[in-house]
Amino acid sequence: MRHIARVILIAAGFGCGNQTDVSRPHSPDAKSTAAISYKVVKFSSSLGGTQSRGMAINTQGWVAGWSNRADGTRHAALWRDGSITDLLTLGGPSSTVPWPGLNDHGMIVGISQTTEVDPLNEDWACELGGFLPNPTNLICRGFVWEDGVMRELPTLGGHHGFAAGVNNLGEIVGWAETPVHDPTCTDAQVLQFRAVIWDPKSGSNGKIKTRELPPFPGDSTSAATAINDNGQVVGISGKCDQAVGRFSALHAMLWDKNGNVTEIPNLGGVTWHTPMDINAQGDVVGFSNPPGAGDPEGEFISHAFLWRNRAPSAKDLGTLDGDPVSEAFAINSHRQVVGISFGGAHGPRAFLWQDEVLTDLNDLVKIAPDVLLSAQDINDAGQITGRVRDRITGEILVFVATPQTGSP
Repeated sequence: MRHIARVILIAAGFGCGNQTDVSRPHSPDAKSTAAISYKVVKFSSSLGGTQSRGMAINTQGWVAGWSNRADGTRHAALWRDGSITDLLTLGGPSSTVPWPGLNDHGMIVGISQTTEVDPLNEDWACELGGFLPNPTNLICRGFVWEDGVMRELPTLGGHHGFAAGVNNLGEIVGWAETPVHDPTCTDAQVLQFRAVIWDPKSGSNGKIKTRELPPFPGDSTSAATAINDNGQVVGISGKCDQAVGRFSALHAMLWDKNGNVTEIPNLGGVTWHTPMDINAQGDVVGFSNPPGAGDPEGEFISHAFLWRNRAPSAKDLGTLDGDPVSEAFAINSHRQVVGISFGGAHGPRAFLWQDEVLTDLNDLVKIAPDVLLSAQDINDAGQITGRVRDRITGEILVFVATPQTGSP
C-alpha cells in the first residue's frame, strides 16, 4: 500500500437538535454585523458513520459537506429541509465536498473516486490531503452535482482533477492534471497540474467547457480555490511538489475574469500561501506561513490572513490563546471571517473575526460541554456551518450557528 501523508492542512478542513429548527435570518446591514450570540443547531442525521462536516452554507441555509458511512467510506452530502441527501459518487467508494463548494441555486462541487485505476499510481491531492478517508489506486475527479445528478469534470489531459468552488453563475474552479511529466514534482506525484475554470452550461454537444488559468511567471503549476460572481478567481502557484500546498503554494494568486494574474501579498514566509475564499468586494481570506523555523522546509506554521481593498500587505488575523496555527476558510459580504485555530492546549476551535477582533465562536454560544471545532463557511445572513464535537456521544456532527438579536 502506498504511503499517504496526513497533511496538517486537512486537520482543519473541512446535534442532536431538530434540523428543521434552522431558520434564515434577515441579512445584517453593514453597521450591525456584530452578533451578541448564536443559536446552534446540531444535525444528528448522517450516512451511518460517526463523523460529518458542514463545508458550505448558502443563502437558503442549505449545507453541503460530507458524512462518513458505516463501512468507513465517505460520501458528499446535502442537508436541507430537515433531511440529508447522499450525493453518491462517480463510481468509486468515496466522495466529498472539500471546500465551500455550494452556490445559492443548489449547485454543489467536490471530488470523487472513480472506478478507473491510476496507471501512474500517484498520491493525488484527494487522498494525500486527507479529503477522502482511505488510500486507493483509483483516479479521482472533480464533480458537479445539480438537480440530483452528479457529473464528472474533465481534466487537462492528465488523470486526476479537483473541484473546489462555484459561483452563482455556475462557474466552477479547481485544478486538474495535464499530460506533462513535471520535473518539479516530488514523492509519488508525476504529472503537472493547472488551475481550471469549468463552465457546465456553455459547452457544446454536452461537453463541459474548460479553461486553464496560468501560473505565476516562472512557476510550473497552479490551482484555483474560489471564485466570486464577478469572475475573480483566487488560488495558488508554485512547484508541482506533492500536489498539496507546501511548495506548490509559493505564491497566492488572483486571476481577473480575463485571466490576468496578480500576486496576493502573503505573511512573509516561503510556503503554504493559500487563499481559501473571495467575497463580492474582492476581499480574500486564507492562510499563509509567516517567517519562522521550519517554513523554508515546508512545515505548516500558517496564520489566517485577510487581504482587502487591494492593500499592499495582507493582515495577519492571529490565533486564539496562543495557538501556533490558524486558518481562515470563508468571508461574507460584511467582511465576517470564519475559520479554525489549533495546535495548542485547548484543541481545535472555531473562530469568528469581525470588527478587527478574533473571537472563539464557543464564547458566543451556550452548548457546553460540546465544542465547535471548526467554522468552515458563513453566508451573508451571518449563518455559520462547520463541525461540532458532541461530548456525550463522541460523534463529530454538522452544525449551523444562527446570529441572534438578543442574549441567549
